[in-house]
Amino acid sequence: MHTRNLSILALFSALALIISGLESALPPLVPLPGIRLGLANIVTLVLLYRYTAKDALLVLTVRILLSSLLFGQAVSLLYSLAGGLLSLLVMNGGNKLLNRHYLGLTSILGGISHNIGQITVALLLTQVPGVLAYLPFLMLSGILTGLFTGLCAHFMLKFLPKKL
Repeated sequence: MHTRNLSILALFSALALIISGLESALPPLVPLPGIRLGLANIVTLVLLYRYTAKDALLVLTVRILLSSLLFGQAVSLLYSLAGGLLSLLVMNGGNKLLNRHYLGLTSILGGISHNIGQITVALLLTQVPGVLAYLPFLMLSGILTGLFTGLCAHFMLKFLPKKL
């Protein structure tokens, strides 16, 4: 990896970590656990559109590990990794399938898959099928927050130079 590319990815990692930290300091949007805007995913979307899935994976992993260490709990690492990795996989596939168009739709798919990853971890950890009753609320949340982060990423891409 070239020094320039490594520096850019470090900056994106720092930006994603700052956004994640600020978001963790905000009060919850709704009184349901686990529902957040996921603003750090804006960085992941930007990386998928301007760089590579490998770059996005690297920044996502760094952000999740550091934010879990700094702002979360040990168990939050499992939820974040499962949701983040599944989300990245689905967004990358959606990005390719949609020929890099419809950023909002790609983000919605990421939001939904992130919540599916998290509910899967919850089901595996608790062994209680009742956690699946929470899935409709998480799906709605994934659609709304995915649309919001997709719009934010769209505007960020408009103002970000084509090549850093």
